[in-house]
Amino acid sequence: MALTLLLLGATITSLLNAGEALKKVENFTLADYNGVKHSLTDFKSSKAIVLMFIATQCPVSNAYNERMAALQKDYASKGVTFVGINANKQEGIEEVKRHAKEHGFEFTILKDWNNVIADKLGASVTPETYVLNSSFELLYHGRIDDSQRENKVTSKDLRAALDLVLAGKPVPVQETKAFGCSIKRVD
Repeated sequence: MALTLLLLGATITSLLNAGEALKKVENFTLADYNGVKHSLTDFKSSKAIVLMFIATQCPVSNAYNERMAALQKDYASKGVTFVGINANKQEGIEEVKRHAKEHGFEFTILKDWNNVIADKLGASVTPETYVLNSSFELLYHGRIDDSQRENKVTSKDLRAALDLVLAGKPVPVQETKAFGCSIKRVD
């Protein structure tokens, strides 16, 4: 009986530890729309890093343009770095650059020409976000909030996750379902 309880306790502990394991994102390097290369390690001094897969032509991603700019503005002074990643094959550098300027994006936007990073992370739609700590452990993955229409938002998931990370608390909802336009991948 004691051995059974001991084995049961070890199994439960093992399962709990497995559930708590964080996915770690490997370092990568991509060029921005000005041709300047950036690596994930460039942002390791940040309290949190938000990778946002965004698009220029997707109406869902475009519905979030003001919210993405506001998030960066609200959290940059708190040590959070935002990095946009455009992985759509049909959206060229000049289009990405023009789109960023038109919408006041003050964050770095990288071009993932061959979907290498989108594939590694399993990103499938725009917008889709990944929150990492300074060790590149994944703390949150999913949507920015729960509605494309800003006046219908009831859950500000990305903000909630960032607030918890900055407060040094665990993020209880580590994944939400992102929605938007599919990333247009290379063949």
